[in-house]
Amino acid sequence: MTALLPRSWRPDPSRLLPGDARDYRGPRIATWIIGGLLVLITARSLIHLLAPDGGAESIATIDTSVEGGANIIGLFGQWGAIQLLLAALLWVLLLRYRGLLPLIALVLLIEPLLRELSGRLKPIETMGTAPGAALNGAAILVTALLFYLTLCPADGTPRDA
Repeated sequence: MTALLPRSWRPDPSRLLPGDARDYRGPRIATWIIGGLLVLITARSLIHLLAPDGGAESIATIDTSVEGGANIIGLFGQWGAIQLLLAALLWVLLLRYRGLLPLIALVLLIEPLLRELSGRLKPIETMGTAPGAALNGAAILVTALLFYLTLCPADGTPRDA
């Protein structure tokens, strides 16, 4: 069992892809934070997949009454399916291959970075501010700190390379 917080705040990049993917020696708090984020991601995925409008208008404030509105809703549903697939894979890694927690945190960091890039390259006209747009900057900051945290050792045992 590792400590709740890091023993050292000096990150070890070799922890990104450890020799034993089942052995996580970073701080336990990172495990709980990632678990919480995966609950949110799973819920978001299910909303996009199962909500009548895929969350397009009811959450993202995209006008779906326009021509092609059904296509917008369909794309949101497909996006939810892809998000659910990613969430399921990350859950498997979290529960079975805990040593890959830094890799999970990196994926959680890259996702909002790519969403930010996509939003700048291909802006979407909305009737208001979607939660994803409002919270994306905070998500990047939190996941960057989380990634850093997962690379910090929390035990005194030397790592196998």
